[in-house]
Amino acid sequence: MYQHPFPYEIIYSNRKTLAIQITSDSRVRVRAPRQMSRAEIESFLTEKESWVLKHLRNMTQTGTSASDPASAPLSDSERRRYIHMAREIFTRQVCFYADRMNVSYGRISIREQKTRWGSCSSAGNLNFNWRLIFAPPAVLDYVVVHELAHRKEMNHSAAFYAIVEQVLPDYRSSQKWLRENGHQLWLRK
Repeated sequence: MYQHPFPYEIIYSNRKTLAIQITSDSRVRVRAPRQMSRAEIESFLTEKESWVLKHLRNMTQTGTSASDPASAPLSDSERRRYIHMAREIFTRQVCFYADRMNVSYGRISIREQKTRWGSCSSAGNLNFNWRLIFAPPAVLDYVVVHELAHRKEMNHSAAFYAIVEQVLPDYRSSQKWLRENGHQLWLRK
């Protein structure tokens, strides 16, 4: 009945909006509110079909083969070293931007989150994905500023993005880079 040129799975949850996620292994997931009809989801998928195909093509073109040393799994010592580097980089950048934005923060944690680049709790604790150290510096700074902006606005409203834009006027290019290239940060497991 519903035909799309790619397989996909639908995950229902308590979210309010529809979202499409393409995993590091090129699987398409649609995250939908529990009460949303299948017809609404299919309409959304049809509307976003070219976007999904473009990103699947990009992943195929930038993917690595099993014989490529860059695709070899990370050793535990490599992973620890990268996490240590990330802790130093994020601590420095958070300190710099928190001072500039006149906000406080709690603990900084470095994680390997599969679906997030960063997060900010209501207590001001910040989590960052260590893989961002392989992104351009402006992108890493954007994620830091994005999370610190939550210390003033715990949402993604126009007021929230006005705070981000005040600090990083060109933040949209970093958002775009993450959308289009973020999957490349996961090529090595």
